[in-house]
Amino acid sequence: MRAWTQVPPQHGRRYVITGSNGGLGLETARILGSRGAEIVMACRSVEKGTAAARTVPGHDKGRVEVRQVDVSSLDSVRLFAAGLADEGRPVDVLVNNAGVLGVPHAVTPEGVEMHFATNYLGHFLLTQLLLPLLCDRVVVISSREHRSGRIDLDDLGWQRRPYRPFQAYGDSKLADLLFMRELDRRFRSERMPLRAAAAHPGASATAITSGSGHPVVTAIGHYGQKLVGMPAWRGALCTVYAATMPVDGGTYIGPHGRTELWGWPAPARMSSKADDEMLARALWDRSVELTGL
Repeated sequence: MRAWTQVPPQHGRRYVITGSNGGLGLETARILGSRGAEIVMACRSVEKGTAAARTVPGHDKGRVEVRQVDVSSLDSVRLFAAGLADEGRPVDVLVNNAGVLGVPHAVTPEGVEMHFATNYLGHFLLTQLLLPLLCDRVVVISSREHRSGRIDLDDLGWQRRPYRPFQAYGDSKLADLLFMRELDRRFRSERMPLRAAAAHPGASATAITSGSGHPVVTAIGHYGQKLVGMPAWRGALCTVYAATMPVDGGTYIGPHGRTELWGWPAPARMSSKADDEMLARALWDRSVELTGL
C-alpha cells in the first residue's frame, strides 16, 4: 500500500469540523488549512479552540474561525447552526468529528446516554440543520468498535441495563455508520447533489479517554495509544481522504493494515449490522423524535 499524503488543493472550500480544538479534529483542520481550506472550528471551549486555531495554517490570513458548540446539547447545536444559517455562507463539507470515550454514566434532558448524545445524536441534528448550506458532503467519524455495537432504541439512557461505557461507545459508533448509510440513501433517492461518507482513525494517539473520570482508564488510554498507536495526524488522514477525494457516497475509510489499526487511508470493513437498512430507518425515526425535527 502506497503512502497517501497528497491532499488535493482546497482553496475556496469551507469546512465545519466539530471537536477541532484537539486530537483528530485539530489535525484534520491543520491538514486542510495547509491546503488552503477555510475552516470553522466548532469547539465546546472557545478558549481552547482559539489557542488551537493559532496552530492551523491560514489562521493569520483570516481563513480560520472558532465557534462554540457542545454537540451533546441539542440547544447548543441549534444555536450554532442558526448562527451559520444567519450568515448564509455555503459549507462544502461538514465533518462530524467530536466524540467521547469511556465517560461515566450521564443522561441528557432527552433521556439519551452521553456517548450516544455526543458521538451521534448531536451530529444527526447538526447535519439536518446545515443541509441547506451544504454543497458537497458529510463525513461521519466512526470506529472499529462499531462492530461490537448493539443499539437498544428502547433504552438509549441505559436505565434498564447495567451501564458499560465501552459498550455504549461501540453502540454510538454503530449509530454513526447507520446514519451515514441512511443519509446517503436519502441523498440519492432525492437526487440531491450531496454524498455522505465515513472514516475511522484506527489506533491513533489522542486524548479521547481524558474524560473518563477514572485515572486508570485515562492513563491506559493515553500511554497505550502513544505506545502502539499512530500519530494523530496519520489517523486524521483517513478523515481527510473521505472529505477531499472523489469517493462514492456510502464509502467507509480506515487504515489499510490487516486489523485496520495502522496504515494509510483505504476502504474499511463495515459490519453487517452497520448496513442494516431496517435498523437504520428505525434509528432515523427515533432520532427525529428525540431532536424534535
